[in-house]
Amino acid sequence: MPSHTFTVNGRSVTVDAPDDLPLLWVLRDMLGVRGPKYGCGVDVCKACTSHLDGVDVRPCVVPVSACAGREVTTIEGLANGDDLHPVQEAWLEQDVAQCGFCQPGQIMAAVALLKRNGEPTDEDIDAIANICRCGTYFRIREAIRSAAARM
Repeated sequence: MPSHTFTVNGRSVTVDAPDDLPLLWVLRDMLGVRGPKYGCGVDVCKACTSHLDGVDVRPCVVPVSACAGREVTTIEGLANGDDLHPVQEAWLEQDVAQCGFCQPGQIMAAVALLKRNGEPTDEDIDAIANICRCGTYFRIREAIRSAAARM
């Protein structure tokens, strides 16, 4: 079985896995990283959104072989110790989460959006297209605006 070495949340890891195994399964089943959630497995719901070298990706469709020598960041790696990322703080202040299932993916997508565009419009925010089954889109939009103002 091939070995794959990459970094997850600042820690170097090596896993023995088939080249085409989705990164999501490696993260959750092999490395015990539970933040990225399995929702659809086909890059539609975006509940698993994480970052690969700082760019938002869906690990449900990224093969582990694409991660060699690269940096994977999940919701677990977003905070700096006890200091939450501004998007995480805004999420709490705006009371965004209801069931919470989609929130790690939502937050990671929002962080990536704000890296690309520090002053997003409603259309920019809507374009991240992460599905929230509880329908907290208004609070998500408010949290992203709040985080943008403090970043």
